[in-house]
Amino acid sequence: MDFAASTTTSTATISPSNDVVPQGEHYVRALIEDHETTCWGCGLRVLVPPYAPAFKCFWCGAITNQNAVKIENKNFKWRRLRDRCFVGVLVVFMLFVICGGVWAIYPIVFSISYFCSSVHSLIAVALSISTLSAFSLAAFRSAGAPPDILWGSYPAVKKAGLENYTFCQHCSKPKMPRAHHCRSCGMCILDMDHHCPIIGNCVGASNHRSFIIFLISAIISTIYVSIMSAYAAFHFWPPLSHKPIHLLNEAVGQKLFLRTLKDVIFAFLESTLFVPARGLVLVYLFIASVSILIGLTVLLWQQLCFIYEGKTYLSHISWSEGDETAEKDCQNLIQFFGCSPTTTRFLPIYFSSRKKHKK
Repeated sequence: MDFAASTTTSTATISPSNDVVPQGEHYVRALIEDHETTCWGCGLRVLVPPYAPAFKCFWCGAITNQNAVKIENKNFKWRRLRDRCFVGVLVVFMLFVICGGVWAIYPIVFSISYFCSSVHSLIAVALSISTLSAFSLAAFRSAGAPPDILWGSYPAVKKAGLENYTFCQHCSKPKMPRAHHCRSCGMCILDMDHHCPIIGNCVGASNHRSFIIFLISAIISTIYVSIMSAYAAFHFWPPLSHKPIHLLNEAVGQKLFLRTLKDVIFAFLESTLFVPARGLVLVYLFIASVSILIGLTVLLWQQLCFIYEGKTYLSHISWSEGDETAEKDCQNLIQFFGCSPTTTRFLPIYFSSRKKHKK
């Protein structure tokens, strides 16, 4: 079945044989020969202007980019190997934090009381299970592959069946308007936010919630580890030298402050020579947990801001000034976490009201 556009005109041209040839018919023949192409979505032949880099099929609604070139992903295996190695290192690190924390912290906790040790044991087990399970769901679950859809044949493709679909040159398959191809994963991801090296996977429609839960669990865990490691290190640390105390009898001034600070630092470094292995592990856990806490908090805040605005990271960087208004509302957060719409009744009126803000 052919679909073509024709142009008619009342003017005519004179051929060398003095025969009158309608100019409109000559124009249609030239247009059909030079600019007829096939829609990838439904297989119908269409006529497009020669200067059009892309066109949209009026039947199926698919968008065809005539300048697209098939791209081969040569480094796909190396990217997958890199991601899996990073995930393996991260899993080993989390297990080290859990096991090292139990070994270094809990002798102090168990010496306090039986009730205190029981409570902290339950907290440690709950945080470990929640963090590891959320990490596993985010890392090893598909980020959101688009559903299979019929294409390429007119009888199978209905009217507007591929509305605003494009053809992915990497996958050689139809790509939904909300999908984006990830070269590291080698597939199109629905509602893709970004490819995260922390989980070695894309963050998309299927695992975005698990990723946010993992960030929340990891932040709570790092707060707990930093507090407990600081508390345990305070009990493990050998006493500092009392030499700086004699400096209090000198004149108060800048020299006194600098000398006191210098003596305290030297006394602290001197005491590290007598710190047991548990103390060194506690220092490492404290520094690592605080550093990770800062990074994960910034990442979680950014993610929650995008969810509140009803966007993803990719849509945020692709939108420019002057785009249509974005709807910012707490309803986006409630729907994202799968809460009941009645939850908004317990929110303040300021947060539950739907507002539209221009970018």
